[in-house]
Amino acid sequence: MRLHLCGVRGSTPAPGPAFTRVGGNTSCVAIAHDASKSPQLLLDAGTGLRNVAGLLAGAPFEGSLLIGHLHWDHTQGLPFFAAGDRPDARVEVHLPVAAGPPEQALDPLMSPPFFPISVSGLRGRWSFQALTEGLRQIEGFEVLAREIPHPGGQTFGFRISDGHSTVAYLSDHGPIALGPGPDGWGPYHEAAMALVDGADVLLHDAQFTSSELASRPHFGHSCVEYAVVLAERGGVDRLLLYHHDPGRSDEQVDALVESCAGRAIKVSAAREVATILV
Repeated sequence: MRLHLCGVRGSTPAPGPAFTRVGGNTSCVAIAHDASKSPQLLLDAGTGLRNVAGLLAGAPFEGSLLIGHLHWDHTQGLPFFAAGDRPDARVEVHLPVAAGPPEQALDPLMSPPFFPISVSGLRGRWSFQALTEGLRQIEGFEVLAREIPHPGGQTFGFRISDGHSTVAYLSDHGPIALGPGPDGWGPYHEAAMALVDGADVLLHDAQFTSSELASRPHFGHSCVEYAVVLAERGGVDRLLLYHHDPGRSDEQVDALVESCAGRAIKVSAAREVATILV
């Protein structure tokens, strides 16, 4: 698999010189089967979704998009997805749905008076599927979706495999909602362990430090220390700290990575436009 990190920031985009190395666009990862193919599977539709067009050499996007939850920083890129908003595109969207037709779940974000068009105004062949827990085949990948704690609506983490390699993606994960756990950062609960077990790469919410989490437990995010221990418990090969706080500068992200030196797993920061072979 080849991963393209198109957006790695959380909550809101972070423009400006303090954020140029890590990147300021919000959550989006594009996955291709190998180095010779274009991405066919997208994880989340934050403002980083705009970067997908640059991976396609002028071709339309033809594939599927998994939206883990419907908060702004995971959906704001949809109306600006140039590679999907064209007559020759095919986009199958899988998203959490409380009730009713799946495409209507996006109406509060993308419809007048908040935006000039609704999703029905997007060009190309767009379809929408309600996302539920379980294992399914999507674009030739095996995808496991599990519900994970995060406030403000149903939220999913994903485990993606091509039969050779496995990537786990828990972009917004607030385990402390389930209790303090052994370290005070939340339990290493069954759903999270099922998603990360033996993964080659884990992209995990690292919005807070442990001291920041103590004052913001209700925000629905993890601390760096939780992500590291979860990865160690799950036998993960490589952890990418993800969903960086919008106020955390490049130098501060570097310091978080340095604080993880000497651990049993490889820890690095997810950086916008990075490409990772798995």
